[in-house]
Amino acid sequence: MAFLEILVILIFLFFLVFHYKPHSLKSFIDGIWHPLGMLPEVLTNVQRIHDYLAAKLDRSSGTFLLKGPWFSNMDMLFTTDPLDIQHLLSKNFASYPKGQKFREILDFFGDGVLNVDGYLWEIHRKTIMSFLRQPNFQSVFEAIIWNKVERGLLPVLESISKTGMEIDLQDIFQRFTFDTTSNLLLDYDPQSLSVDFPCLPCEKSMSNIEEGILYRHLVPPTYLKLQRLLKIGNEKKLSEDYTVVDHFVQKCLARIQNESSEHVKEKLGFVTSLIKEFKNESGSLGELNKFLRDAIVNLMVAGKDSNSTTLSWFFYLIAKNPIVEDKIREEIHTFLDVKVDDKKLNSKELGKLDYLHGALCEALRLYPPVPFNHKTPLHAEILPSGSQISKNTEIILYFYGMGRMEKIWGEDCMEFKPERWILKQGGIKHEPSYKFPAFNSGPRTCLGKDISFTQLKIVASTIIYHYHIELMEGHPVFPKASMVLQMKHGLKVRLKKISELNI
Repeated sequence: MAFLEILVILIFLFFLVFHYKPHSLKSFIDGIWHPLGMLPEVLTNVQRIHDYLAAKLDRSSGTFLLKGPWFSNMDMLFTTDPLDIQHLLSKNFASYPKGQKFREILDFFGDGVLNVDGYLWEIHRKTIMSFLRQPNFQSVFEAIIWNKVERGLLPVLESISKTGMEIDLQDIFQRFTFDTTSNLLLDYDPQSLSVDFPCLPCEKSMSNIEEGILYRHLVPPTYLKLQRLLKIGNEKKLSEDYTVVDHFVQKCLARIQNESSEHVKEKLGFVTSLIKEFKNESGSLGELNKFLRDAIVNLMVAGKDSNSTTLSWFFYLIAKNPIVEDKIREEIHTFLDVKVDDKKLNSKELGKLDYLHGALCEALRLYPPVPFNHKTPLHAEILPSGSQISKNTEIILYFYGMGRMEKIWGEDCMEFKPERWILKQGGIKHEPSYKFPAFNSGPRTCLGKDISFTQLKIVASTIIYHYHIELMEGHPVFPKASMVLQMKHGLKVRLKKISELNI
């Protein structure tokens, strides 16, 4: 059966690519019956997979079953129904683990917090919470962010603005968050954000891995096994990128473990917190280096990509809505003018910027950095949406589609409206996490939500205070096919200094 599966897929793909021109693909797919399910349709829409799935869900009232090839066990139920989300992530959390299949797809994350269930997940989460609750955590975290703003972000933006050249803001934000996350977790600043834009293989490999993992969701498992066996295609590239990331992390871990205990005590020491927890468990967590590697990789990806992706889409939306930009700048001048100029904002002061907070929430609503989640039920049941599921049904909670559903957000769901998040009497309007799951929901709600908003507000307010952002005309901006909602071609812009404009 495995051989027949591979043969059918290869013959089909060869026929599809070499026999049909792009304009005739749809008629070919729509005009024949085939045992490949929706695989041909998915493959022909793979470059805009997120918008394709969102449109499919909209036409299907928020829930649909994606049929895979007969022989592949790839059927997946997609849902954007808030009651389904609440049911899966909160009310019946214990009945919907990640599942072994998805752990295999996401093998890069190993046994880290993003990829495990049960007791091991509880250990990781407890360690993270303990780290975040250290008395000096907030002050150290904010110092790391501001140091990178002053010594990395602003010098780079100043250098670029003087030349009048275009710049890829997505690349800037990825470098910024890679440096700050590495500094926080590993006490090491790679200094990838500097005026000479050094090449840092680890940062690029992480982005490659996220794209490669989404590909794994879209093709039959046996085809991936063939690639692995022959060391070709997506699986070969993933293996190479895994090696690059592991080398970076292991090198940092070795340095930390070799440091003197006196030096370690002066630091926040996330790695030392992990080592302590490992020793408390008396070897039940497996091998130390693997435990450390998995924990660090999970949090590096979460910290680096969530915030860089949010900032990229935020400034894309700001550039397309200059009125919003003006309102945010006015709010900054009203509440924080002197402080911003002196670069000494803290989370409490940033909390005064309600309109900025609303704009960031809108960016997260329309472009959640993690566009989907997945669950596998332990038993058959009927979901609140009416969808019948059997044991081991693969369920995709499609957050990207939720922000585009009129029945959830109203007829203006595609509009960028920070006012959506502002109460009439002032203050931030709260939306339940099962309606707005940008930070997940239920027991797995992101522990870094508050520090994420702090970092986002520091970077956003600093840039808007100093610069006006102009999109490069004709530059295509849309999500790439990846498990993180990065922009396919980056965000090409020009910077205009506010001090040089009549604003």
